[in-house]
Formats: sequence, C-alpha cells, structure tokens
Amino acid sequence: MGQRTEQSVPVPPGSEPGPVQTRHAAEPSFKDCSGPSQLSLALEDMVTSLLVVVKADGAGWGAIVSPIDDSLQCNTGAIVYTSGEMSCQVINPTLQAIFPGQTYLNILRTLDPTQSALNNVSYLGGKNAVLAQLFYDGTETFNCAANNCTQGIDWGSGAVDWQCSNLQCICLPGSSFCGASSTDLTKTINDLGGTLGINCDPPTNGSSSCAFQQDVLDQLFGSSGLSLSGCTFGECVQSAIVTRSSNATTSSSLGGSGTHLSGGVIAGLAVVGALLLLAFLTFLLGLRTQGRAKSSGATGFGGGVSEAERKQGVGIAWNNVGYSIRRAGTNRGLRRRFRGASKPSGDYDDGKVILNSVSGRVKPGEMMAILGPSGAGKTTLVELLAGKNKEGAATGSVEFFSSTGEGPSRRPRVAFVDQSDILPSELTVREALLFAARLRLPESVHESDKMARVFEVLNQLGLADLADTRIGKTGGEGRGVSGGEMRRISIGLELVGRPEILILDEPTSGLDSVSALKVSHVLQQLARDPNYPTTVIASIHQPSSNLYRTFDQVLVLSNGMSLYEGVGGLEPSTYFASRGYPCPPMYNIADHLLDLAANPPAGLLTTDATSSKSNQTRVDNPAEKPQYSTHIPLQNLEAPSGSKERRVWMQSSHGKLLSSQQVSGGYTTTFLTQLEVLSGREWLNLKRDRALFLAHVAIAAVLGVFCGGLYYKTGITIAGFQSRIGSLFFLGSLISFSALSALYNIVEIKALFLRERGGRYYSPTAWLLSRIIFDVIPLRLIPTVIVSTITYWMAGLSPHADRFFKFLLILVLFSLAMTLFNFVLACVFRNGGIAILLSALFNLFTMTFAGFFVHLDSIPPVLRWLQWLCPLKYALEALSVNEVGSGLMIQDVLSGVPVDVSAQLIMNLLFGFGANNYYRDVLVLFGFVAGFAILLVMSVGLLLRERR
Repeated sequence: MGQRTEQSVPVPPGSEPGPVQTRHAAEPSFKDCSGPSQLSLALEDMVTSLLVVVKADGAGWGAIVSPIDDSLQCNTGAIVYTSGEMSCQVINPTLQAIFPGQTYLNILRTLDPTQSALNNVSYLGGKNAVLAQLFYDGTETFNCAANNCTQGIDWGSGAVDWQCSNLQCICLPGSSFCGASSTDLTKTINDLGGTLGINCDPPTNGSSSCAFQQDVLDQLFGSSGLSLSGCTFGECVQSAIVTRSSNATTSSSLGGSGTHLSGGVIAGLAVVGALLLLAFLTFLLGLRTQGRAKSSGATGFGGGVSEAERKQGVGIAWNNVGYSIRRAGTNRGLRRRFRGASKPSGDYDDGKVILNSVSGRVKPGEMMAILGPSGAGKTTLVELLAGKNKEGAATGSVEFFSSTGEGPSRRPRVAFVDQSDILPSELTVREALLFAARLRLPESVHESDKMARVFEVLNQLGLADLADTRIGKTGGEGRGVSGGEMRRISIGLELVGRPEILILDEPTSGLDSVSALKVSHVLQQLARDPNYPTTVIASIHQPSSNLYRTFDQVLVLSNGMSLYEGVGGLEPSTYFASRGYPCPPMYNIADHLLDLAANPPAGLLTTDATSSKSNQTRVDNPAEKPQYSTHIPLQNLEAPSGSKERRVWMQSSHGKLLSSQQVSGGYTTTFLTQLEVLSGREWLNLKRDRALFLAHVAIAAVLGVFCGGLYYKTGITIAGFQSRIGSLFFLGSLISFSALSALYNIVEIKALFLRERGGRYYSPTAWLLSRIIFDVIPLRLIPTVIVSTITYWMAGLSPHADRFFKFLLILVLFSLAMTLFNFVLACVFRNGGIAILLSALFNLFTMTFAGFFVHLDSIPPVLRWLQWLCPLKYALEALSVNEVGSGLMIQDVLSGVPVDVSAQLIMNLLFGFGANNYYRDVLVLFGFVAGFAILLVMSVGLLLRERR
C-alpha cells in the first residue's frame, strides 16, 4: 500500500488508438486502518489485488481499461458489476467546526461475490450488501452494514443509486466520534438504522460526488444526506460479466431516490381517484338522463294533462282542517329540526290551537278571499292547503275535484305565493321568469316555447314594459321595480308553470289601493281564462270595497274558526243580517265582516264548517256536487321521521290508488339541467356584480404585497427560517379568517333558496354545486391563489416550480375546507351572529394547535389530541415540509461555531413537524374537504328547508 504510481499500459493489438491509459497502485486512503477489523482487511485486500486502475481523464462514467488478460477487466465507474469499492472525502462545515481533521468514508458495495474475480482472494461481504467505514485522521471511528440492496442505474448519464435496508452502525468506543472528545456521537451513530441510500453522480475527471442518505442524516444535513466528494471507484470484473451487463442495459433503471409513498398514502390516493372516477361516471349518467328527458316526446305545458282536462279546471275542498302547535317548554332546537316532520301527538294535546275544524270549497275557475283579523289563522290555512312544511300538527283532509266524471288523473299542480317578495335582485324581470320556466316546465318543452310562455305571462301581468328592468332589492338600496310590480313578479314566477290552483298569502298587503286592485284584476283574469282556468285562493288582510267585489267566494275566520264560508258579494251581509248583525248603510261589507271577526258573538262561531243559506243550497244541489274527487288526509302531507321524501297518497272515490306523486322529492327537470340553469344565474350575478369580484381580487393583491413585503427575501439563517414558517402561518391564518365572508354570503341568500326549494325548483345538491363553481372558485380560491403567489415569490421561498405548485395545492385545499366549514355553520344556525362567533372561535383554535405558537409535543396529553382536529395544523406542516424538502440548508454562526445543517432538523426541533408528512397532510385535507362537504349536504338537506 505504498505511494500512488502511474505507468503506461500497452495497447492490445487490433485496438483503436486512444488516450494514454495508466495503471495505478493502491490508493493511500485504504492503508491507515488501525485495528484488524474484518471490513478494513477486506478493503485492503481488494485494493492490493487490483492490478491496474485507469486514470479516466474525461474517459466517461463507465471507463473500462484494456483487458489485463482475455478474461479480466478493471472498472473505475460508479456502476458495480459484482463487488466494488469506493473512497470519498467527507466535507461538512458543521462537522469540520467540531472535528477539524480529515474524514474519509470507504464503502464496499457487493451485488454477487461469487461472480467477482477476487472471490477466493478477499472477503467481499454478503450478496446484495454494503459495508462502510468512516476514518477520522486515519483512525476508524465507526462502521455500518446493510443488506437487501438494489442498484438503480441511469444508463444515459451513468448515475447510480443504491437502496438498502436493515442498516446497522457501530460506534467504536474511544474513537474521536465516540467518546474521545467533548462531543460524543455514540448514541446518534448507534441509533442509525432503517433504509440506506448511496447516490453517485457520474465520475468527472476521475472522481464523483455522492450522498450517504439515511433518515437521521437527511434531517441533520438536508435531503441529500451526508455529502461525499472526491469519490473514486475500483473493481476487478470478468469480461464476460461486463459484456452480459452491457447487453442488458434495460434491465436496470435509476430509481429509489426521492420520497417514498406509504401504504396509507397510496390507499388514500386510490380513494381520491375512485371518487373522481365516480364523479365522471355520474356525470355521464346525468347526460344520458338529461337526453332522455329532452326527447321524451311530451309536448305542451300540461305535464301529461290533456287540453280538454285542462280547460275543465280543478276545484279544491277541505274538510275539518285543524292545526295546533306544541305546548310551551318542548324542545324547539336542533333536535326538533333534525326530527323533520315527525310530530308525536303528545306534544300537541294541550298545545295552542290555531285552526279548529275549518272547511271550505272553491269550484274550478273561482276566486276565494279568506278574511279575518291578525291571528285568525289565514296564513296557516293557505299554507296547509298549499302543502307547505309546518312544524305543528295538522288534521283534516283536502279534496281535488272537477265538474265532470273524468276528473284529475294526478295530483294537481298547486302554486303558492308568499306575502314577502323574495326575488333575485340582479336579474331582470324577463330573466327571473325565464329562470322559473326552465325549471318548472317539462324538459321536453322547447326553449322557444318556454320563452313564449314567459312573454305571455309578462303580458298577463302587465309587466311587458318592465321586462328588461333589473328587479333590485327590497331594502331601498339598488331598488329597481316598485312594490306592486314585485308582487306581480312573484305571481308570475308561479304562473309560468301553469298551475291549476294558485294560493296567495296576502298578495295586496303593503300596496296602495290602486296597486292592490291591479293585482286582484290580474288574478281575476287568471281564474276566468276560458282556456286555462285557475282556481285562486288568497288571504286578504283589509280589502277595499272594489277589491272585495272581485272575489267569488269568501271565508271569514275568527280565532281559528269559521265565521262564514260561501258566496261573496252581498251574501255575507244578508247572512249576518239574518243572525241579527246587519251591515250599516253605506258601509264597506269587508270592513263589517272584519269587525264581526275581531269581536265575534258566541253564537256565530262554528266548528262544523257551517255555511250560509246560499252555500248550503250549493252543496245540497246534486248538479254541483263533485262527481270525481281526490282525497288527501292532511296528516299524510308530512313524512315519517327520517324518510328521504314526503309522499302524498291520493285515493279516489272509486277506492283505488291513483298515484304516489312526490311532493318534495320530485323535480320537473333533471339534475344536470338544474345545475345548468343555476350556473347561468350565478354567472349573471357575478358578471353584474363586478365590484364584488374585483374587490376580492384587489384586496388579495394588496394583502399579498403586504405579506410579501413583511417577509421579503427571507434568509437561510435560523432567524430567517423562522420567518419562512411565519409567512406560511400568516397565509394560513389569513385564508382562515377570509373564509368568514362565505358564511355571510349563505346567510344573505338563504331566504331565496328556501323559497325556491319550497317550490321544488331544484335539488339542494344542484344548488350547492353551482355555489361552489360560481362563488367558491371566483371569490375564495382565485383570491387565495393571488395572495399566495405574490407572497411566495416576494418572500423568496423555494424557487422550484414543483414546490410552488405543491404549495398552491395545500392552500387551495385549506381554503376550500374552511369555506365549506363556514357554509355548514351558516346552514346549521339560523342566527348568523352565532355562526360568525363560532367560526371566529374555531379559527383561534386552529391557530393555537397549528404548531407555530406552541410545540406540539409540549402540549399536555389531555389536550394534545385536539391537534388532529385542526386543519391549519396539517396545512402548515405540509407547507413547511414542502419548503424544506427542496434541500434547504440552514447556514448560520452560533457562538462563533459555523452551522450548516438541514432545515428539516430545525423544523422538527422548533415545531415538531414530520419530514415525510406532506402527502399524508394532503390526504387529511382532502378528508376535511370531503367531511365538511358531507356535513354541508346533510345540513342543507335536513335543516335548510322551508318550515313554517
């Protein structure tokens, strides 16, 4: 093992001229082995057995010298054919500050010792194994061994990657690293284990750069582990083996480096992929269903009803209708909301009675006014007749009938107009009516026919001149149309679907007498339309004399009981005059009826649906009795607790089941059509309210510049690293609090959704999906991308493109999760103030357990589990791991000692984040998104529904 020498090697006959080849004696780095360790003897024997080593001056990564003889060659490349050794110098500023001497690492890599030319000469270790020794100032300090090794080769460049398992290291007691100095690394070295990686670049000018990788070393010295420089290689190999390996270059490929995915991460990715595939298949199924619905062949607006049947109209009669609310003290909170329509009778036995055995009947094409003072039960009665969801207990029955024996072949379409005008403020009158037509008319109706129907309704309601006027808000700000016009628009939204029965709750309240009369005349024209007669029932609070005369029938309620039911006009005055309560001369009959209802004499109140004499004549007249009726018990309007839909069982007088028409589960259009129409409206709202979108974008840009300026060009010192993590935490907290605007948005549009869902315009799922597309994406996710992008590059975070997009992925997932969480709060709590308070408290909770303010391992065990419920914790950990995973090294000076360590180590020490948790955190954030999405669908389906 003497001095290194060089000599020329003769070129074999017939070989091509080439660079001068040299022969080397053994390298001196293998000679200073103090102690007869088996590894040092093996390496020394191997090197002394080498006859020649080529000085590959630019000869390439796999230089093989001219044959020593016909069967033996020497390999100085990084690739190992059978068993090869390598020697490298270890240069690290931190290590050199503590151990200033020279440090070398000698490694023996063995694939198959039985194929080696030195098998019978030297000990080469086991098959697929690695043996390593580290020398400090010529003295061995520790050695390591690993097995189950695989060699990955990039045949294009010559880079080599060895991956081994079962690493074991032994620190030699009394050596420089193991107790001979004040810095004792015995425990650290002895604890090295697990997977070992040895990665080498192709040799250049006779040497190469390599990396000795292991989890602990990666944390100490960066993702590349312990850097090795000036590495030289040597191996004696039989020519046949070299030839065989060269002919099979495709059998081995470079792999094993980088991040390895655990089984849980792979399973999670498989679940995400399966969900995406399921969504795609569902979309294809939706397209098929939509196509079949459009080509179903049904024509007209009647939904399967013949023209002859439609011209006959449909009447309605109700018998002994009663309604009561639960007694005081029973639960009215969330439990009641989740119980849905289940109404145990015990809750109402001693409850307040709102209606008491009220009966009535309206023939096809007639108008009925329901009169009474406040609290008489008018609104409750019309809501029950319209089939609205009520929280109390209802009794009695409703019948639909016609004047011929044919009768209605299905449950008639009943439209309901609430007394409050809840309309889409950003749409024009025409767009609002067209929106309703597209969702309430059959899908088989052509678009031109729907537009013609809208034009017809505009003319019927006298709104043609306002067709292109934006509706505006009712609060005064941004107002477009007047109150009377809004009321007619509300009626028009129901008329586009051509209902047989139209029920209105105080359609004239809040209007002047002229506007109220216009509304009444419109209703009168609808009722008396010879082609499509509509039965109209309206509760009227205080009608004028002109308004009163437009109604054919009158029902007077007082304290929930019927005071009069029968023909309108002068008949009520005659009826009460016969009972001793005449109407004063020149006095409005409607006012006289209200005076009697406000303070009813005991003898006038009845619970037997008593009618006037004329009414009795009408009922007793066989020619006017309904020959065909559909009977619906009111208690069947509500479904049992936990049922998915509410069904109405309609039984004819012939004693057979006609149909099971869904009241709340069935929709006129398919899901994709609903999503398409809702998306169109959301796009119009976004386009017309540009200030909202531009404000979000501008604020995001300003906050990005502020945050980027605050953390501008953070350094790679320990303080700079803390600033890097601080910028990531600031972004997460900013996104978390910004999501509060999503909560307010849901609170603001909740009333419109309740009205449209109550009218069965669309399914809650279609509405939620349209909100995500046209609210979450432009107003939540795009601003998140803007503020994150500006901050990222101004703060000088990792310059690698893949790291930047992984950074954006985490913040987009986190923003989506927090947005959905705020949606859930807005749906669960009716009081928006409570929802905002809980959202703010949750944000503080996530900031506390994110790991930035307090080390996660230092949290008391009784509270430590709360970190797993904190989305910001996973987001911050993933962002931090992504940042340090690019090989970020901390370079600083502490007390005069230079520090050059991996940022992963500092990250783990300061915050307790795991270096390999990025993909786990991504899947957990996906889980939060999916969980909040499921909760949102459940809360909308069970809680966010019209309940009166």
